[in-house]
Amino acid sequence: MPPTELDSTATPDSQAFLDELPDEVEMSFFDHLEELRRRIFYSLGVIVVGVVLCFVEVKPLVQWLEVPAQGVKFLQLAPGEFFFTSLKVAGYSGILVASPFILYQIIQFVLPGLTRRERRLLAPVVLGSSVLFFAGLLFAYYALIPAALRFFISYGADVVEQLWSIERYFEFVLLLMFCTGLAFQIPVIQIILGYLGITNSQMMLRNWRYIVLGAVILGAVLTPSTDPLTQSLLAGAVLILYFGGIWVVKLTGR
Repeated sequence: MPPTELDSTATPDSQAFLDELPDEVEMSFFDHLEELRRRIFYSLGVIVVGVVLCFVEVKPLVQWLEVPAQGVKFLQLAPGEFFFTSLKVAGYSGILVASPFILYQIIQFVLPGLTRRERRLLAPVVLGSSVLFFAGLLFAYYALIPAALRFFISYGADVVEQLWSIERYFEFVLLLMFCTGLAFQIPVIQIILGYLGITNSQMMLRNWRYIVLGAVILGAVLTPSTDPLTQSLLAGAVLILYFGGIWVVKLTGR
């Protein structure tokens, strides 16, 4: 692991101290598999509990997700359609509720294999990734989804009555929210790549033309709608995050 700019001024003894594995434990390959199996089992158990709790309160969640589509009437076009839609909403929500525990299990699994130097990066990366993911969900809910729905509603307002399938609507909303949350992880990836020495802020800035093209393609791929407004909003957010990530990487001396 390459040292940071601050680490370069440290003595050889302190460098060796930072490269130590403080919790190193001798484990066989099968012990690692057993540890992984146990943490996956715990995580799945918490996800099930989260899904059940969210399903109990699924109607308020459904009503909250319907808010951006004001003026639209939702229909159940097949028996059980709303029930299976409720399961989907509860499933996504349950995973979100369980995500802190899942993240904790992942950290506990990889922590013994990290040096002290690598552990200093762990907390900022985990916190930043979590904040950015939920920021992406909120950005999709308050900006992308309303913009896309306004486009679709206004486009056919004088031709068709707005009666939408409840299942198709929630597939659109949930997919867009989670894809946006994943797209907001770009600065975290940049920081990790910069810390590992794979790239630096100058290289990231030099390739801005390719990033603009990539952001446009990403906006087209990740958004389930085909309207240019939604794609442009997501592409613009990706570019802001990318250049913000360059600034953070530069602050770290990379």
